[in-house]
Amino acid sequence: MSKLNVDQKRIKELLSENHANFLIPDYQRPYAWEEEECQTLWDDIFVFAFPNNNKDDFNIDDEYFLGSIVTYKNDNRQSEIIDGQQRLTTIMLLLRAFYDRFESMKDKESQDVRKNISQCLWKTDEFGNADSDNLKIDSEVATDDEKDEFLGILKNGIETTFKSKYAENYRFFERKIDDFINEYASYLKYLPARILNNCILLPIEADSQDTALRIFSTLNDRGLPLADADIFKAQFYKYYQNRNEKEKFIDDWKEISKTGDSIYKKPMSVDELFTKYMYLIRAKEGIKTSTTEALRKFFEHNNYQRLLKANTIDDLKKLVYFWKSIYELDEKKFNEDVLKRLYVLKFAPNSMWEYLTSVYFFINKDNNYNLDNNLFSKFLSKITAFIFAYAITNPGVNALRTPAYEEMIKISKKEPIDFVNFKFDEIRLRNSLKNYKFTNSKTVTRSIITWYAFTFKEQNLPKNEDFQIEHIYAKKRQEIEHDLSNKNNLEELGNKILLERTINIRAADYKFTDKKHHYNGFTNNKGKKIKGSSVAEIKQLVKLDDFTEKDIENRDKKIHDTFIDFLHKEDLLE
Repeated sequence: MSKLNVDQKRIKELLSENHANFLIPDYQRPYAWEEEECQTLWDDIFVFAFPNNNKDDFNIDDEYFLGSIVTYKNDNRQSEIIDGQQRLTTIMLLLRAFYDRFESMKDKESQDVRKNISQCLWKTDEFGNADSDNLKIDSEVATDDEKDEFLGILKNGIETTFKSKYAENYRFFERKIDDFINEYASYLKYLPARILNNCILLPIEADSQDTALRIFSTLNDRGLPLADADIFKAQFYKYYQNRNEKEKFIDDWKEISKTGDSIYKKPMSVDELFTKYMYLIRAKEGIKTSTTEALRKFFEHNNYQRLLKANTIDDLKKLVYFWKSIYELDEKKFNEDVLKRLYVLKFAPNSMWEYLTSVYFFINKDNNYNLDNNLFSKFLSKITAFIFAYAITNPGVNALRTPAYEEMIKISKKEPIDFVNFKFDEIRLRNSLKNYKFTNSKTVTRSIITWYAFTFKEQNLPKNEDFQIEHIYAKKRQEIEHDLSNKNNLEELGNKILLERTINIRAADYKFTDKKHHYNGFTNNKGKKIKGSSVAEIKQLVKLDDFTEKDIENRDKKIHDTFIDFLHKEDLLE
């Protein structure tokens, strides 16, 4: 059973302990708090310390909880911070700002406060005198170019050349203290005293890094969550440090992270990259079991031997740029046919196509990291047909793992993928299509509608268009006219089509004859030409006088038949 030491402590109590020795480890993210977070911290503390803006309304026994700090003792007996580094860093910057301001104050109480602060920032001798060269916190964050400014501020104070987030937030606290003095000069010594003596932190010391990480995952934090990739970064950092290639690694990691963020536009983007890389390794090792280990567990085996190889970082760089070219639909990299298939797959019902495609890229790339467009197009067509059909007959990504993992192994051996053991029964597939509830909330609905749009050869790739699903026969029309004998036909595929968001908003509740006006485009009463839809099928649809229940049923059957023909062409039917 994992052991924990949990004991809430006042800031002074926690930081003034002479054995306090905190480390922000190399795998943590750089300091990221902005002025907004600092302002919130300042406001919260001020309201607590001076109820009703009055120092005398404060109850000396009151406590204010600032949050938790999750640590574990590393091999050097340092308290390695897993969670809470942003909060603790900011508190120390705030204390240092108070320490500097109290330098010119000679009264005993102010000097006592200053000494108490010094004991929180620096190690002390047996008489409680601080050694300003011996901080109680250190930072080894591998990708933080500005950490030296943080340590410099704590040791010697701010310098005019400092431009980091640490310096910005330190100067913010300087301004807040100035404003505080201007308004509440006689209260000054009370604020840092109440921060030290009445603000509470909850240090949680785990018995190992793994335990600490598990605790972290259950806690809420104002900062960004620690990703698996941050743990991997620490392993790489040590690996390349031993090879005297640390600086190159740091540059490469920044490049990978920046590119990954530009693709996924969210935290933990590099985790997505490592997941894709994991599937390549699984395929090469012939692992077809549908039970998939968690990302970190997979790479932890044998002291990260699957990860710590000379070519791994280069592979990750190739992979991230490949996916950048996909997400940007790079016309220099791919021909039109490939680009259209990639666009459709962006709306796939699950992400398994990305893992299959990542394996395909590594196995089939040429010396310039390019793919043969014709062969790549055929591959994309095959996996589109299978994944889209499987999502209808076997909903849920877990069911897809078994066939997908088997095909990944074939790809790794340069064998053609055929899903030979998982072909579809045509009658069952038709029944599944007929009985499936294609509501707009289901990703497979958008998948099939997008795929069908691109079965029209005239359909071009959209240019910065945001498409929605349009009900050709409007719901509002049914509410008014009640013309549909089967109201379920409203949600059939035959009544749904892609349409630009702006046009969809304008056309949503109209009769079909009025919708055509918006589909085609028109000139408004101010003489401005309003652009029509770029969806190729709509250009055929507007030739109809009306769109009735019979048209829904006919179009629904056509979509089904076209999809079945697609699977015939890809040899995926029994």
